[in-house]
Amino acid sequence: MLRIAVQSKGRLFDDTMNLLNEADIKISSNKRTLLVQSSNFPIEVLYLRDDDIPQSVSKGVADIGIVGENEFIEKNKEADIIYHLGFSKCRLSLAIPKVENYKGVEWFNGKKIATSYPVILKKFLDEHNINAEIHIITGSVEISPGIGLADGIFDIVSSGSTLVSNNLQEVEVVMKSEAVLIANKNLDNDKREILDQMMFRIKAVRNAEDKKYVRMNAPKAHLKEIIDVLPGLKSPTIIPLADDEWCSVHTVLDEKRFWEIIGRLKAMGAQGILVTPIEKMIL
Repeated sequence: MLRIAVQSKGRLFDDTMNLLNEADIKISSNKRTLLVQSSNFPIEVLYLRDDDIPQSVSKGVADIGIVGENEFIEKNKEADIIYHLGFSKCRLSLAIPKVENYKGVEWFNGKKIATSYPVILKKFLDEHNINAEIHIITGSVEISPGIGLADGIFDIVSSGSTLVSNNLQEVEVVMKSEAVLIANKNLDNDKREILDQMMFRIKAVRNAEDKKYVRMNAPKAHLKEIIDVLPGLKSPTIIPLADDEWCSVHTVLDEKRFWEIIGRLKAMGAQGILVTPIEKMIL
């Protein structure tokens, strides 16, 4: 049995549960229970505060964990990052009042900075030879300049709306973060085998994100040009049709370029274009 530590609430909890569900790892949604076993996979979920997850994995209380990379770096515990999961993205940034004229990181010399991430902040300040006072605070960091507690802040930024509502401007992005899967350094062979099975499922889910399976009828006279504009994983599948002048082309497209490519295919004579979402993709 493999034990995974996950955040007990919040956006990271929701994203983690969605990922496990997509990987067909069924977990009870009853968060009143600290430890819940999957009904169809050899894994049990331990619900914790996000800042407790790195230590729990490091100490072996949990075998693996899903946590924000920012929390993992801040806690500086002995564990391995196994995989970047691509969700719960944010950044750790320095911000100051909008009325201030910011010309560079030297602005922070002699200033007081409020933060919940003193380890990451100190490393950044040391690297830039900045002598600033770090004021550690938990929760509502963004109000610190407004009440005279600090000159600036160092905190998580997602959309930036919280900064705007507190009349702050983001001036330095120190670190970009996303959810990561971490593992204890001393997993035995049985647990590593379960982890490998879990990773196989997770990667299949992640590979399918923002991908579309596309089928179309294409005139053979323009087949080479059509194939040239298809950025599929490999060569597209070509299937003959009853009409010798036409064939069916099957491929996978990235959603980011989907409409651009579909427009070009239409201009080359492609017809009957059928688009299907992809749930899993095994590479």
